[in-house]
Amino acid sequence: MAVLNGPNMNMLGLRQPHLYGSATLDDVESLCAEAADRLGLAIDFRQTNGEGELVSWVQEMRGRAAGIVINPAGYTTTSIALMDALLASELPVIEVHVTNIHRREEFRQHSYVSKAAVGVICGLGINGYALALQAMADLLEEGA
Repeated sequence: MAVLNGPNMNMLGLRQPHLYGSATLDDVESLCAEAADRLGLAIDFRQTNGEGELVSWVQEMRGRAAGIVINPAGYTTTSIALMDALLASELPVIEVHVTNIHRREEFRQHSYVSKAAVGVICGLGINGYALALQAMADLLEEGA
């Protein structure tokens, strides 16, 4: 199971804590590791600020991972290349956002990634990652 994070997620806990909270990306990784262990999932947790690297990681997951949980961050609203890579992966995708993108600026309310996602979890803070992993485990179990 891939848990991929886009640009500026490495600044979590420092960047606009009034919006994103005080938890760091290390806290997110620990939360995901605990959830994955409880669910019997192995995860590959990564973060990049580069769009091309994120696209390459998605392509790498095809045939290697059972699914992708992704917080595309700033690439949510801009990256057709990421959407295309997610569609081409032919894997179940769950999109996660720490904040509720629908309550934010209008430009943040559109997601190209949602076109490739089975579901979207937003606005529940970092707990959205654990919920996404639970949802992915349920999806994989249903498909088995």
